[in-house]
Amino acid sequence: MSDYRHIVRKWVKPEDLNQHGALFGGRLLQWVDEEAAIVAVSQLGTIDVVTRHMSEIGFTSTAVRGDLLELVYGVVAFGRTSITLACRVENAVTGREVLTLDSIVFVAVDGDGHPVAHGRTETTAGTERLRA
Repeated sequence: MSDYRHIVRKWVKPEDLNQHGALFGGRLLQWVDEEAAIVAVSQLGTIDVVTRHMSEIGFTSTAVRGDLLELVYGVVAFGRTSITLACRVENAVTGREVLTLDSIVFVAVDGDGHPVAHGRTETTAGTERLRA
């Protein structure tokens, strides 16, 4: 995995909670997938990407109203048409792990949704590839 890190923080708000007062797992996965797509877009230099795969999902602890979560992404590998990311979600205050995904794969696609080579092999710190 490269040294690249992308970090985003989310507050757990009342509208994010399930009937038990804990964060909906689906809401957390929505946050993870959306931000991962932003990382993939920034790294590949195209907004035409789709989620292809997520590794096994295991929630290791809960999050409740008021928790501040930190989603930390890294780039695992570049493929010819894909990029593989990893994500760790933890409570920013306690450091307790909430969720880890070892592999989130995005594929660059053409206008018809077919995989297309993206030509990237190394990470970039910014969004300059989108403006190229």
